Amino acid sequence: MNTKTAIITIAGRPNVGKSTLTNYLVGEKIAIVSNKPQTTRNRICGIVTRENMQFVFVDTPGYHKARTKLGDYMVNTVRESIADVDATILVVEPIASVGKQEEALIEKIKGIRCPAILAINKIDTVEKDKLLEVIDAYSQTGVFDAIIPISAKTGDGVEVLLSECEKYAVESPFLFPEDVTTDQPERQVMAEIIREKLLWCLDKEIPHGTAVEITKFSERDNGIIDIDATIYCEKASHKGIIIGKQGAMLKKISSMARADCEKFMGTKVYLTTWVKVKENWRDSDFLVRNFGYSE
Repeated sequence: MNTKTAIITIAGRPNVGKSTLTNYLVGEKIAIVSNKPQTTRNRICGIVTRENMQFVFVDTPGYHKARTKLGDYMVNTVRESIADVDATILVVEPIASVGKQEEALIEKIKGIRCPAILAINKIDTVEKDKLLEVIDAYSQTGVFDAIIPISAKTGDGVEVLLSECEKYAVESPFLFPEDVTTDQPERQVMAEIIREKLLWCLDKEIPHGTAVEITKFSERDNGIIDIDATIYCEKASHKGIIIGKQGAMLKKISSMARADCEKFMGTKVYLTTWVKVKENWRDSDFLVRNFGYSE
């Protein structure tokens, strides 16, 4: 059987639904999702294998104006992810004008002559006739091979998008085993699941000042997995908020995270969490690399 592969970057501004789309395509949660911008920090590959075809979807951080060393890393990750791929999917919201962040990404796509598809996400939130104005605005850029309205939340239009991606597949051996859904190590997925729960449970700036390090990941003879995780934050006051009154908030975060960890791993998980302070870690090259955000 002749096999084909396509490496496709999923790019866009923060909070447009890139990770939700990646998860829907893959069929399970490999990228964390929240209603806060800049949720994704690392480049994450979601792998979809169907018969003789394998897609490697590269989920990237939201393209934004960087204000910290971590922000610089995230923006550079987006720029590099658009290069050396078979195609790019630019995900946008159903707004009838091309924003500055979209313009910057379109210029990058033009510069490297990368084939591109536009995915207009969140179509479940607008009237159908409004989409014509959005399609018209982006059609005028002359960049996109196809413009496809989708809802990454409901799955509407996602199969059409996947079919369009088949055009960019080239004859090649599969890059990953057929049963693999992500290139992320299991301990990295566990760390990201915990960070997702911090984003969901905490308000304002505190979640963006947190990082999670898995210090123990071991499997017992009976299949049970033991995970020790340290949550780092930037201020002592933030530590108190994360722990909560009599440990209630940390218990809630840990309980929610453990449930998702068990779902991903397919077995019982014992999760132990601690909270430590690392002041201004987002502005430290050393600490940013130490927490796994390396080039």
